Amino acid sequence: MKRLDATQSRMSRHMQVLKQAGLVVDRRDAQWVRYRLNLDATPEILRIVEAVQAAVRAANEERRAA
Repeated sequence: MKRLDATQSRMSRHMQVLKQAGLVVDRRDAQWVRYRLNLDATPEILRIVEAVQAAVRAANEERRAA
């Protein structure tokens, strides 16, 4: 949350939206809710998520190289 400069409540709202869209699934672990990518999502959605992850990795590498 710190890296994203977001509060816990804001992250919870965003994760709920992702869950409702079927992109993530959650699991309660005591007081925490753990989220993971929904691998049962359609292949098209998974390709989009993978493309976003690749873009983030590339941006991070460029930032480190600068």
